[in-house]
Amino acid sequence: MIGATSGGVLIGPGHQPGRDNYRRICGPPQRPRQERKPMLVLIGVLLVIVGFAIRLNPLLVVTISGIVTALLGGMSPLEILNAFGSGFSSSRSVTIFVVVLPVIGLIERFGLQEQAKALISKLARLTTGRVLLGYLVIRQITAALGLTSIGGHAQTVRPLVFPMAEGAALRRYGTVPDKVREKIKGHSAAADNVGVFFGEDVFVAVGSILLITTFVDTTYGLHLEPLQLAVWAIPTAICAFLIHGFRLLRLDRTLDAAVKEARAEETAAAHVSPAGGMA
Repeated sequence: MIGATSGGVLIGPGHQPGRDNYRRICGPPQRPRQERKPMLVLIGVLLVIVGFAIRLNPLLVVTISGIVTALLGGMSPLEILNAFGSGFSSSRSVTIFVVVLPVIGLIERFGLQEQAKALISKLARLTTGRVLLGYLVIRQITAALGLTSIGGHAQTVRPLVFPMAEGAALRRYGTVPDKVREKIKGHSAAADNVGVFFGEDVFVAVGSILLITTFVDTTYGLHLEPLQLAVWAIPTAICAFLIHGFRLLRLDRTLDAAVKEARAEETAAAHVSPAGGMA
């Protein structure tokens, strides 16, 4: 039914004159800008992906993406600078590994790498891929237990893991070309990266879990428990181990092909004189 009129507008059940007049004058309500910001800040993730894809400096990529994300989120330059300073101040303990470097240098000076190579060369069944696979298992399990500082590139990979992997290659091939040695270095570092990156999120008290929960709670008004993230990180960690473990098992075949190719190139170069003729 239609009731009275107000300013020439018929008023019926459920009619609200104040709201209807506002809509006639100002138009339909607009979405608040704050609702669109969570989608805009995802551009920072896109910048990280593009930067890593074109192989730019990781530190530069992360810094720029962080600044862009903060600007899109409505932060002022002073607030951004304050956030960077607060983050460094609260996380300065990550540089404590520098204290260990002199000890590692002394140990290497007295033959740690040589002893690691000699140990692995005595174990006939160990190959480069199997050595790195074993380290991946240890690294991921210890990271899942919160023991992330017992491994790392400076304190473990360079003085121990890489020499052991290289020792297995030397036992198998006799000599290792420089190109193959660099490949072994890369896979040694990758095993450490994958193990700690996907293993540490299983531990509820690690900094990354606490950072995610704090950011989500303060930005989106949600309430996440660290245990929820840790539980959902387990399938990801398992998949990462299976995928990278498969890559490491195939590494021996890759090294076989690389060594054969390098030796073929050396043989071909040895039969060619510097002037371009045959030796």
